[in-house]
Amino acid sequence: MRTFGDRVRHALLFEAVALAIFIPGSAAIFGHPVGDMGVIGIASATIATLWNFVFNVLFDRAMLAMRGSVHKTLAHRVAHTFLFEAGLVVMLIPLIAWYLGIGLWEALLMDVAIVFFYLVYGFLFNLAYDRLFPVAAGAARPA
Repeated sequence: MRTFGDRVRHALLFEAVALAIFIPGSAAIFGHPVGDMGVIGIASATIATLWNFVFNVLFDRAMLAMRGSVHKTLAHRVAHTFLFEAGLVVMLIPLIAWYLGIGLWEALLMDVAIVFFYLVYGFLFNLAYDRLFPVAAGAARPA
């Protein structure tokens, strides 16, 4: 299992890099002002950071219970990414619709595009993170 500090580092790095890409990119793609997309991005990142922390702890505990290890295969990484994003979509659609003054359908379509970005980004980020900061061999089980 990863330490608390490692999980904090992971969540903060994940969101900081994502925001640096998301805010200008989404403003250009969706035609909303950078400031509005910044608010959406920061609010979404805050929710996502909290969800990321909770989800990763729960996912690792499930991995330990089912497999006896937190080592993730490619299939586990794909499942992890899709389950994380599905939970996030449910939380963010009402926020996006309200703040941008758009309908739920338009917010859903916007969020689908955002989710596509985060699916690819999340997979690549987590793959890189695990290679840069591997779990120590003796840390497979919590004390």
